[in-house]
Amino acid sequence: MTPIRRFFSNLTMKPQGITLVAAGFLPIFAIVSMFPIVAAMIQHFRTDPDAATKVPMMVTAPGLTIAILAPFAGFFVDRFGRRRLLLFCTFFYGVFGTAPFFLDDLDHIFASRLALGVCEAGILTIVNTLIADYWDEKGRHNWLFLQGLVGPFLASGVILLSGLVASVRWNGGFLVYLVAFPIYFAMLACLYEPKRSGQDQEAEKTAKPLAGEQRRPFPLGHALAVAAMTFFSAALYYVFIVNGSIAFGEVGVSDPAAVSKITFLPSLFVMLGAVIFRVMASRPNAVQLGTFLFILGSGLAIIGLARTPAEMVVGLAIQQTGAGMTVPTLIAWAQTRFPFEHRGTGMGIWTGAFFFGQFASPWFVHKFNLASGTMQGAFLLAGSLALAVMIGIFALFASGRARRPELA
Repeated sequence: MTPIRRFFSNLTMKPQGITLVAAGFLPIFAIVSMFPIVAAMIQHFRTDPDAATKVPMMVTAPGLTIAILAPFAGFFVDRFGRRRLLLFCTFFYGVFGTAPFFLDDLDHIFASRLALGVCEAGILTIVNTLIADYWDEKGRHNWLFLQGLVGPFLASGVILLSGLVASVRWNGGFLVYLVAFPIYFAMLACLYEPKRSGQDQEAEKTAKPLAGEQRRPFPLGHALAVAAMTFFSAALYYVFIVNGSIAFGEVGVSDPAAVSKITFLPSLFVMLGAVIFRVMASRPNAVQLGTFLFILGSGLAIIGLARTPAEMVVGLAIQQTGAGMTVPTLIAWAQTRFPFEHRGTGMGIWTGAFFFGQFASPWFVHKFNLASGTMQGAFLLAGSLALAVMIGIFALFASGRARRPELA
């Protein structure tokens, strides 16, 4: 049996896992599917003097909604259950996602995108919560690895499909959101409301300070550690996504087509990052966190120091490897920090922190740019900061203090 077949044979509850992997990709549609149609929308609404500003904001609006609402979504998940809320959010994701296809007012489209963000906040929070509920740590790593592995292919397919549909009609790209409805029916057929696992029950027994206590207090220390690390990592994660073309321009590659061509192969290294994440699944959390910060930070620093396009490509390949580790490593770590009864709230905090990091990343890079004088200088500062945090994590781990709950 080949390693690939062996891996898939070891995946348990495959219908549930495949459904959750597909559902976890839905929020990515909010940005990925819009890239090919931004120019067409600006052209369609050219009579609106603010169209050049409103349309890009329309693309990112769901992310800000997720950042604000995800922690509250997590609270409702713990209070009212997982499956019913996930079904509700997925159904209306399809409704609000496709609504702009039937609208011809930019303000109404913007409002539908904000409503879409509400649904996405619930979907992201519940999917990550259910992965932790359904599987033990090994199973979680398997499905998160698969999610990281297929993500780049799904993203490429969505961009291609959205562009093809948009070439027929300016708002045709919004029809890709119809994919939510078959996923909704798969959820109806495959997903179930989880109960506290034996592993959770055992952890609860050992964690109770009082024998008669029925519910553990919310682990605020864990939540603060998860929020801080996730916010910082997300801000680093989006440095290249938002500003990479500017950095390439500083080494002489300014044509968008040339940038796309030269970055295609290095971008595939995100899959190598997913593989490294899976290989390191048995390592302590502090080692996993420090490793992806080392790879991600090194890549950013090399991009900052590059003087030729070839050197830039080397840095990008390393940076993309670290990026491929980032999200699954953070999710897997966060999932272990919260007991069953607080897991929805905890993953909601994780989701909110990640999208606040996405929102804040351009601001930090702008400040680094001003401080260094160049975009490459900003990349070098961001990479150096990542390496400094990595050194701090490894130092704590080596001294034994990283074995405390926040990083152990």
